[in-house]
Amino acid sequence: MQHIFNSYCRYMKRVFFLLLPLFVVFGAAAQKLPSKKKIVKPLRLTNQYFMNKWPDAGKSIFTNIERPSNIWTRAVYYEGLMALYGIDKKKAYYDYALQWGEKHKWGLRGGIRTRNADNQCCGQTYIDMYLLDGKQHPERIRDIKASIDSMKLTGKVDDWNWIDALQMAMPVFVKLGNLYNDTSYFNRMYEMYAFTKYKHGGKGLYNPADKLWWRDKDFVPPYKEPNGEDCYWSRGNGWVVAALAKTLEALPKTDPHYNEYLEDFKAMLSALPAIQREDGYWNVSLHDPNHFGGKEVSGTSLFIYGMAWGINNGVVDKKTYLPVILKAWNAMVKECVHPNGKLGYVQGTGKEPKDGQPVNYDSTPDFEDYGLGCFLLAGTELYKMK
Repeated sequence: MQHIFNSYCRYMKRVFFLLLPLFVVFGAAAQKLPSKKKIVKPLRLTNQYFMNKWPDAGKSIFTNIERPSNIWTRAVYYEGLMALYGIDKKKAYYDYALQWGEKHKWGLRGGIRTRNADNQCCGQTYIDMYLLDGKQHPERIRDIKASIDSMKLTGKVDDWNWIDALQMAMPVFVKLGNLYNDTSYFNRMYEMYAFTKYKHGGKGLYNPADKLWWRDKDFVPPYKEPNGEDCYWSRGNGWVVAALAKTLEALPKTDPHYNEYLEDFKAMLSALPAIQREDGYWNVSLHDPNHFGGKEVSGTSLFIYGMAWGINNGVVDKKTYLPVILKAWNAMVKECVHPNGKLGYVQGTGKEPKDGQPVNYDSTPDFEDYGLGCFLLAGTELYKMK
């Protein structure tokens, strides 16, 4: 009975959301987009905090073990840094990204034979840096191209068995496809995306009924959260939102699967306003607010990024989503950014709500880089909004 009641409550929330634009017209008008100066200020502050803390971009990361700094966590930070550089052309940002690539010799953890999307994520920034310098430095994309090309030589398409992988690797495929005018990158990307969506875990990791994704096969029903609902991890779904936004931004609209990506993107966004917390954030467990519920920055930032990108590119309704964005962004800037630039309320690494806890203002996650990368992506996309 509790499960039925919870499902009914969620249904009513969705009905309310559909009617929401009728009720919030005057309230939305009162919520104004912050000035560009106000938006960029916390981006500069938080980024400078990180650059000061890690002056050597090639220094290994020590947590429970030593890891090279071209792993996915740092790669996501550099995604955010490149986005920030796009709106705030500070040479220090460029130099920091250049140093990172050079210290790793533009290589990948695991070498060019790696098929792991986490190891390929750094390729997003490598390609961006290659394009920035007029294609004068082929070494910057040598290894990432070789890695993706080696995958295309095989018929294996089931590598992305966790949804985070979509954000880590899909933009790499799109960037290479555009760079070489070669649609085989787009085709292989879709084959892998479709396997994740429709086949992993039995019938796929995407649930069209709730318009959200299970993180991996471990969370496909019959797995349930303590309240009886499905487990939809906030940051995991945030990764998919970001993957789809980046893919849609660069993929030619003539691609035969463009519309499917677009419909998936819009469907996911439509599921988010009804489950936003009253304070503006999203819980780490999207359908169980009592399972490590509370403020969390990384998933919230990725949802802001996706919604803002959707508005900026005319694929979602501004009147519907801007109040949702502003509620979340204003809360994060006010409550999560320390005076010295440290970000609070970032869940540590993991795959589900209980991982990386506790999450609070003073907590420091095991890696401080990816949360900042998500925050920078959100802020820079909001900065672009007219």
